[in-house]
Amino acid sequence: MKKAAVIGAGFGGLALAIRLQSAGVDTTILEARDKPGGRAYFWERDGFVFDAGPTVITAPESLQELWRLSGHDISEDVNLMPVLPFYRLSWPDGTAFDYGNDDAQLGAEIARLNPDDVDGYRRFLKYSEGVYREGYLKLGHVAFLDFGSMVRAAPALMKYQAWRSVYSMVSHFVKNEKLRQALSFHTLLVGGNPTTTSAIYALIHKLERDGGVWFAEGGTNKLVAGMVRHFERLGGVMRLGDPVAGIDTLGDRATGVRTESGFELLVDAVASNADIVHSYRDLLKGSRSAQRAASKLEQKRFSPSLFLVHFGVRGTFPEIPHHSILFGPRYQGLLADIYDHGVLSEDFSLYLHHPTATDPTMAPAGHSTFYALAPVPHMGKFPADWSEIGPVLEERILAEVSRRLIPDLKDRIVTKFSYAPPDFATDLRAHLGSAFSLEPILTQSAWFRVHNRDEAISNLYFVGAGTHPGAGIPGVVGSAKATAALMLGDAR
Repeated sequence: MKKAAVIGAGFGGLALAIRLQSAGVDTTILEARDKPGGRAYFWERDGFVFDAGPTVITAPESLQELWRLSGHDISEDVNLMPVLPFYRLSWPDGTAFDYGNDDAQLGAEIARLNPDDVDGYRRFLKYSEGVYREGYLKLGHVAFLDFGSMVRAAPALMKYQAWRSVYSMVSHFVKNEKLRQALSFHTLLVGGNPTTTSAIYALIHKLERDGGVWFAEGGTNKLVAGMVRHFERLGGVMRLGDPVAGIDTLGDRATGVRTESGFELLVDAVASNADIVHSYRDLLKGSRSAQRAASKLEQKRFSPSLFLVHFGVRGTFPEIPHHSILFGPRYQGLLADIYDHGVLSEDFSLYLHHPTATDPTMAPAGHSTFYALAPVPHMGKFPADWSEIGPVLEERILAEVSRRLIPDLKDRIVTKFSYAPPDFATDLRAHLGSAFSLEPILTQSAWFRVHNRDEAISNLYFVGAGTHPGAGIPGVVGSAKATAALMLGDAR
């Protein structure tokens, strides 16, 4: 393999392209939008920098490896800054819980909620270490191309009761309801419902404890920019603002890609970091096998969407940490409304991102940058007019942040805007406006997820949230490692 095309400059596409270019494959990335990053897009407004997300950087070693492949160091292009506490969790009754990886401090926080759960937490940590070893270190960076690979993984999955949910497994170890929420909410950050997502995802706790939580100086967009700079340093080519219109095939082979501007690129292999349904349904219209695959995909369960309110304000707030989770009055009921019933509830839980807590340069001097994020049903479950609902939900979210954290928020706002499910669908071609692609339930994981190499078109590959192992920065960077191994192995 001498030439490859990667469709989409999200984290998965960038990581894959860096791996290919590092191995000597002439690689071109084709990105539809005016900036790279995919879901890690950003805006600059009135002197404020707003990251679209993701904003929680974990498993930094998976990123550092992308530079080491060619004898470089990530510090040449990106400054990763530690974030502590990892999150501050709070509930409507005023209870707060600072979550990090300092054993003594975390033990004290747990004891405040329930002294009897300190020992249960230690047992949960041991469980998390096991699923991290089996589910992430052993399986998180390898492709599942046949059912045999799933059978071989089954004993480990059974040992750690993968059929149970994260919330169920956490509840086995700890009894305090708030602590159960604190130890299970992480799956929401990769699109999973804690009450239905496989307990294997409890590995995220160990992943954070070992690797920490980080932030790229200047914003997640600076990590994207650093990856692009490194890719181009290696000789890679980035083509922006020219959406791919189609992947050309001949028999069981992909021959190249065409863009909407008329640009054509002949290559030895194609990898798509675009939305998986869009890739099969729209980019491979000439392939009957791809259309069958698209029809099957459309029947699967997709993760919810998100509603985000970005706002820049006057003043600084050292008392508000970088990452906060503002739980609402309900947990399991709210999750059922979002994932199962397709209901936009009166109550909500919020993730509040406050990057100026770590990096003041994200806002003008004496100002702060925030975004508040609420999970909402995707457009298939809740086909509403967001032009009407959005402004109402925006006001409700800002009112909640004001009530719980910044009483005079309304008077402090300098600039604000929101981002709704239709924006995910339009800007990212995300099926149903889903923010995380396929929902990470057990029957849509590993071999059951979109394979890293297509079954019918032998030199067509996939990378990103819709493939194994799933969403989140470690997930999509892991998928790039699995896909690169296939591509480079197939080329030999």
